[in-house]
Amino acid sequence: MKNLVILIGRIASAPETRHAGDTEITSFMVVTDRPKLVDGKTVKNEAGYTETFAEFHRVTAFNGLGTSVARHKKKGDVVEVQGRLHYAKWTDREGAERYPVETVPEEVLSL
Repeated sequence: MKNLVILIGRIASAPETRHAGDTEITSFMVVTDRPKLVDGKTVKNEAGYTETFAEFHRVTAFNGLGTSVARHKKKGDVVEVQGRLHYAKWTDREGAERYPVETVPEEVLSL
């Protein structure tokens, strides 16, 4: 069994770094596109291009990788993120249960 995710897209927000004790945590968003489908078929616009929807993915890198991302990557860069999905559960102030998901990368490569 394997938990593996590969995202190829643009960095949608500037990487932000925070500290939790001795751990450095760098977070950023990656935007990918998926084709718009109607009845299982892709939709084309008037110019003949496939219409797409943007999907935003939260990426959280730790320590050395996070430091490297914060120093060398910026909003708009095209990257390949390889890592795993991490799921959590928490209750907000109104008592609603929340189930966030994020990608924890092992590699962030420039394309």
